[in-house]
Amino acid sequence: MAALRNRYTVSRPVYSEDSFAEDHEKVYRMHKTMWDHTKQYLTCNSKRAKNAVLSFLPIIGWMRIYRVREWLLGDVVSGISTGLVAIMQGLAFSLLAELPPSYGLYTAFFPMLTYFFLGTSRHISVGSFPVLSLMVGAVVIRLIPDEGVPLVNLTTSGNLTLDQQRVLVASSVTFLMGVFQLAMGLLQVGFIVVYLSDTLVSGFTTAAAVHIVVSQLKFVLGLEVPGINGPLAIIYTLEKVFVQITSTNICDLVMSIVIMLVVFVVKELNDKYKAKLPVPIPIEAIMTVIACGVSYGFNFEDRYRVQVVGKMVSGYESPVAPNMDVLQQSAAEAFPIAIVGFAVAFSVAKVYAIKHDYTIDGNQELIAFGVSNIFGASFRSFAASTALSRTAVQESSGGRTQIAGLISAMMTMIVTVALGFLLEPLPRSVLGALVIVNLKGMLMQFREIPYLWRKDKPECVVWVGTCVGSILLGLDIGLAVGLGVELLTVVFRTQFPRCCVLANIPGTELYRDSKDYLHVFEPRGVKIFRIPSPIFFANIDFFRDKLIQAVGFNPLRVLRKRNKALRKIKKMLKNSDDHITQKSLRDLFCSTTDEGFKMEELDLPTDLRDLPFRIDWNAELPANISVPRVDLHSLILDFSAVSFLDISALKGLKTTLKEFIRINVQVYVVSCDPYIMEKLHKCTFFDDEIQTSIFFPTLHDAMLHTLTSKSNDTINALVLKDTRL
Repeated sequence: MAALRNRYTVSRPVYSEDSFAEDHEKVYRMHKTMWDHTKQYLTCNSKRAKNAVLSFLPIIGWMRIYRVREWLLGDVVSGISTGLVAIMQGLAFSLLAELPPSYGLYTAFFPMLTYFFLGTSRHISVGSFPVLSLMVGAVVIRLIPDEGVPLVNLTTSGNLTLDQQRVLVASSVTFLMGVFQLAMGLLQVGFIVVYLSDTLVSGFTTAAAVHIVVSQLKFVLGLEVPGINGPLAIIYTLEKVFVQITSTNICDLVMSIVIMLVVFVVKELNDKYKAKLPVPIPIEAIMTVIACGVSYGFNFEDRYRVQVVGKMVSGYESPVAPNMDVLQQSAAEAFPIAIVGFAVAFSVAKVYAIKHDYTIDGNQELIAFGVSNIFGASFRSFAASTALSRTAVQESSGGRTQIAGLISAMMTMIVTVALGFLLEPLPRSVLGALVIVNLKGMLMQFREIPYLWRKDKPECVVWVGTCVGSILLGLDIGLAVGLGVELLTVVFRTQFPRCCVLANIPGTELYRDSKDYLHVFEPRGVKIFRIPSPIFFANIDFFRDKLIQAVGFNPLRVLRKRNKALRKIKKMLKNSDDHITQKSLRDLFCSTTDEGFKMEELDLPTDLRDLPFRIDWNAELPANISVPRVDLHSLILDFSAVSFLDISALKGLKTTLKEFIRINVQVYVVSCDPYIMEKLHKCTFFDDEIQTSIFFPTLHDAMLHTLTSKSNDTINALVLKDTRL
């Protein structure tokens, strides 16, 4: 039995926009000008100053509500757990940046110090991120290649080793990345992240995961493969790997496989029993300690020629200024790195902000990451953002605020200052294995392809285009390709929207696509056309073509045919001394000559004045008469989904409406946005032919008006026949 539904009945007049305005007084608001907004923005008072300080230093806000007894223990436990993960990931991700492992610990320390004060997210773990590390590594390899002459001049910085040169390049790129982020934050353009859709980010990060896996093969297999940069770099890298595959170091390979299997299994157990475990098992740290001990005890470096981490930098070095030559050479790569770093961090921060019911500010996040990267780059760290796995550990282990992040940074400081030497015998293959096994989440995003193909094919095209472009062309060019494909899909959706003809659902005031329902009511001679998108210069011709297709005739062609016929009739009347017969008319229409007709004259309204009879163009005409029959008397345009009109579309719309009006088709526009109406008035859209009375507030109002006016009309037309005038 169907559930009882509430019913409602409304009794009111049929309104047009004009009659509605007469019965209901509208409040006309004064819109603020740009100067008004500028004055308001620059106005300073105590309240605005307080809000500005709280906005720039979010730590003041959450510190005032910090519950020491309830939150401190959770933050400490979370900080220790996150610190263990951050240390391992910092060492591993530094290999992606083509830097010595110890500099990954710098990235886990310095950026966190400033984000603690400036960041609005209370849960993200600031530090290295594999995608950013790989993008920085691509710049490092391009400017300081393994083989050949460096592309930048670093002689002004003294006699530097290869590793020191690469550290300087990475820190300079990170400095420029921070400058871009800080500038965007100060200019309040945090909204830029909305142009990176979830689909695009998913395809991009999946491609980055593929790049990361390929880049780590040389460590897992124990091969000497030089870094390669540029389009198709992944193909050339795989070629070099397979050429040397017979030289694989078995010890490295076996350790990597064992590490990946153990870490994978324990991570799965962490996910399965996360509700029962007080903190996730720090399996990466455990396996790292075991690998260090085994490598040191059995002397893997000398006995099996295993590459180890080697000399760790003890303590922190003095600040360094960025190299200007590097800044000039890497500007094109630094900007996408800044965008990707912010987009990833903001999306992760937004997830946890919603979960824990607090707000984050995109512009302040840009400022926080900009300052953090500038500060970190001064101390030789590389690009910082966040990693989803590390943030998940910080949140799931009880972290409530960035005190947990600060404690994790302190742990990396302890390792850097005092315990770094213990990591020197750690095989690099272990770090490579840890990197690969942490990519499970990103690599599993390949499963989105069939889902997107079934649900939204344009979105699937964006995903595949971004992923394939990033894999083959490199991450920087691939991101641009992805943005291009994404914008093309937006253009495609708006330039070629799914227009439809609507019909009434019997017994209701609802109108739906006539093709979607079995029982609909379509009044004879009335057509309802809907376009579900803005109308602008790129789709106004498409709108016209679809409208003509829907009504079944071209109004301009009909108008020209009628005007030709009418002018011939007038000419015949004039030359035949006010006599006209059926035979003479038939002979007249059989004539195909157009002498004396100008095309622009045929586009003017049909002038039936001074005729001794009236012409019904839809009556039974002689077979030789080629004036198209028009059975349509009313056309209703549903503008409920039209959000804006530009000038080009406005001109095209006005021309189209006039063409229908001039062939006696009444045109009505319904549900037009008030701001569009305001623009129509400003742009002198209305004239003697197109009047405000054709606009109606709802589709049903226009339909009732059409049916009522048509039923009251009496048409007295004389069909062309023998007539003595």
